[in-house]
Amino acid sequence: MSEYLSWRRADFPFLTEIPTRWGDNDMLGHLNNVVYNRMIETVVVRFTMGPLEIEWQTAPCYPIVVESLCRFHRSLSFPETVTAGLRAGRLGGTSVTYEIALFGEDDEAPASTGHFVHVFVDRDEHRSMQIPPDIRERIERLGMKA
Repeated sequence: MSEYLSWRRADFPFLTEIPTRWGDNDMLGHLNNVVYNRMIETVVVRFTMGPLEIEWQTAPCYPIVVESLCRFHRSLSFPETVTAGLRAGRLGGTSVTYEIALFGEDDEAPASTGHFVHVFVDRDEHRSMQIPPDIRERIERLGMKA
């Protein structure tokens, strides 16, 4: 697990800020577990709609999640603004594994780390297919590790 604690903001070519809300805290005064998972989903969706330029409603090929994981290292709480970092940890033929870290305000070490695996599927056939060359190029162009 110590490998994940060595991750730093600078290790992630895609960063996005996610503000917390009052209702995100649980009765113990920190973010509820499900909020971390929503933040992981948020950074992936922002990445796919932004730099990857995926048109979810019309693309002939789109990614679906087949696995996600969240590890908790320290608590976050409202009113922090969380910085979510994303990079490609593994880029296969039909799938990509995004490595994700959630950073508290002014923290260089992640409060949470995890991954999110996308498999690309054909819209009509509902079967996995090769990542389209233009999408693969965008992932690689951002300097993400393959």
